Amino acid sequence: MGDDDFTRLPDLASRRLGGSVVYANDELFAERENLIKPEAPAYSTYTFGHKGQIYDGWETRRRREPGHDEAIVRLGVAGVVRGVVVDTAFFKGNYPPEVSVEGAGVEGYPSPAELQAAEWFPLVTRSPVKGDAQNPFPVQAPQRCTHVRLSMYPDGGVARLRVHGEAVPDPRFLVSGTLDLAALVNGAVVTGCSNMFYSSPTNLISPGEARVMGEGWETARRRDEGNDWVELALAGPGVVRLAEIDTRYFVGNAPGWASLRGRDGRNGPDDPAAWVELLPRTRLQPDTRHLFRLPATGEVTDVRLDVYPDGGLARLRLYGDLGAQGRAVLGLRWLNSLPTAQARELLASCCESRAWVDRMAAGRPYAGLDALLEAGDRAVAELDRDGLAEALAGHPRIGQRAAGASSEAAWSRQEQAAVGTAGDEVRAALAEGNRAYEERFGHVFLIRADGRSAEEMLAALRERLGNDPDREWREVADELRQITRLRLERLLQP
Repeated sequence: MGDDDFTRLPDLASRRLGGSVVYANDELFAERENLIKPEAPAYSTYTFGHKGQIYDGWETRRRREPGHDEAIVRLGVAGVVRGVVVDTAFFKGNYPPEVSVEGAGVEGYPSPAELQAAEWFPLVTRSPVKGDAQNPFPVQAPQRCTHVRLSMYPDGGVARLRVHGEAVPDPRFLVSGTLDLAALVNGAVVTGCSNMFYSSPTNLISPGEARVMGEGWETARRRDEGNDWVELALAGPGVVRLAEIDTRYFVGNAPGWASLRGRDGRNGPDDPAAWVELLPRTRLQPDTRHLFRLPATGEVTDVRLDVYPDGGLARLRLYGDLGAQGRAVLGLRWLNSLPTAQARELLASCCESRAWVDRMAAGRPYAGLDALLEAGDRAVAELDRDGLAEALAGHPRIGQRAAGASSEAAWSRQEQAAVGTAGDEVRAALAEGNRAYEERFGHVFLIRADGRSAEEMLAALRERLGNDPDREWREVADELRQITRLRLERLLQP
């Protein structure tokens, strides 16, 4: 993607996607909310209010003291920012000479005061801007952002802030069941289209329903024998079961027909033979929401919509199931893009050794699930005894219920579920074995409980009591490797 191509990506800050300007230190002349309006800025001469000319943008008073002005935007869709446009349209003598843009990834729903104290990282360093112009800035930061902060030096007005990027959803909120695999908010993206003369194809996969024709995708009139099309990369590999093709508000300019094809891009390079039919060429009606059940096929990563011969659509929805690999793809994209502090916190829920967490956080980005799991195995193998002991401190005794609401505690309870159904005799034997083990080795007995019965764990405990300390540390390291691997998989496939 070239430096200017980032503007083809969705504007993650747009009010249309749910963005909000949650803070501005000053907005005396023009309201901060104007920054993220989806429509282009407008201007009318001699439209004065009691504070002066009314501007379609955010404008602060003239500063008479040191400092600068700033506004914080909560992105409608969290993601990795690829470029920013600071639009100073119609601000000619009152635009800021310089601006900067920072990003932050913050869990939950922070207040403005909490955001001020967040860990911010640079997206656009302090840079000069022109007045009455669109000022584009490519961004190289790989971190996932939930918020951005625009600073003006020292003051002035900005009409619009466009934050173009790739959506990276939190997979913990993509609950099992049927999802819209084509939804922008779930991580889908438009990868190509034949024509976008009137409006962007990204509108097709945007949240909510189109309210007017301009909120859909419309092509120019074709004067040849071809047809128009859009290609999408789905949120992740999945099986598409239901298609919604919506032509509402397109009355005299809807396509006459449409078809859908899919392909699994994991199988190799793109070629025409890789595409399989999902929906044959099918007649459409204008100003209508169409639903089509699709035949059972394998998982696909990409879908192509062809319309015949041209025209416009309001929305495209592709409902289906995100398989285990699809969830892993989304989870890995999320883990790779998290700010370091958040990534460390999540990784620590898999293994509490700081040395292990350091290695895993520093190894991002990971190319795939296998690469992540292999890195986790190596990081365990490289732990010395102090590192292993630190990891052991986070594990309860076998048969002891882990307390707390953390992911690590929840996983321990899940992993040891078999112990809860064991008889009193087995539970008593486990308690006695734990005491004997700790007296002999000086640390908690560690075993991968997942998939093992209480009786199997008791037998392993009794057998390992006969190990010498060196052999037992090797056993501990291997069990920790297995547990950590399982937890990494669950982290990415909640």
